[in-house]
Amino acid sequence: MTDPLLAAYDAEVRTAELTTAEPGTTLDRDAPVTRVLGTRRGFVVGPPDLGVTGRALDALIHRQVRFFASRGEAFEWKTRAHDRPADLPGRLIAAGFVPEETETVLIAPVEAISPSAPPPAGVTIREATGEADLRRIAHLSATVFGSEEAAVARDLLARARADHGTTVHVVAESAGHVVSAARLELVGGTSFAGLWGGATLPDFRGRGLYRALVAHRAATARTRGVRYLQVDALPPSRPILQRLAFTAVTTTTPYVWTPA
Repeated sequence: MTDPLLAAYDAEVRTAELTTAEPGTTLDRDAPVTRVLGTRRGFVVGPPDLGVTGRALDALIHRQVRFFASRGEAFEWKTRAHDRPADLPGRLIAAGFVPEETETVLIAPVEAISPSAPPPAGVTIREATGEADLRRIAHLSATVFGSEEAAVARDLLARARADHGTTVHVVAESAGHVVSAARLELVGGTSFAGLWGGATLPDFRGRGLYRALVAHRAATARTRGVRYLQVDALPPSRPILQRLAFTAVTTTTPYVWTPA
């Protein structure tokens, strides 16, 4: 029997990936997949069943490689564990893709998430407003993940200019400094929203900030009429989310191709 949460995810979120451009991005269709352009690296997304196998699948993969190679651009092919054909990951590796860390896709009904998750003492949580806050989030991301601050800032600002109220950035502050941040992204035309972009300074981890940021975003999603929240979680986050009423429905592994 199909998990109803997974069925809803495939029917709504996966369809939106193929047909709806996020702020600051454009879509380029090469059926059965869609190329997502305008992010720091390209993306290829497809339906749960690509409907092609063998040589036809290899040809589809190599078309994407040629396309992004002509742009001198790295790109990610996002896969899920339940996708078909099952040999897609092996064929991606054979074509020169490298797998990144596998994440668990977790989903929770918004109404199941308790709003009672206060931040630790001395920390306040609020929604980000304006360019200055986005630049502070970029600085936090660079500090936590070692990413290029200017590139992250450019991406955040470009997305903000193109956004029409579907993205909410949330920051946690202590003594006037942003110590943690994350965002809520409504998936247009669906009953879903995604929780993304979590970053917390090392000194503030293990103090309940992750839980507090999830609760705050869930409360915001509830006011926007969202029915389900979805997260792609790394292993450290999975048990926290499951305690917050999230259910694991599948896993997702990005396969990345990089120009020589």
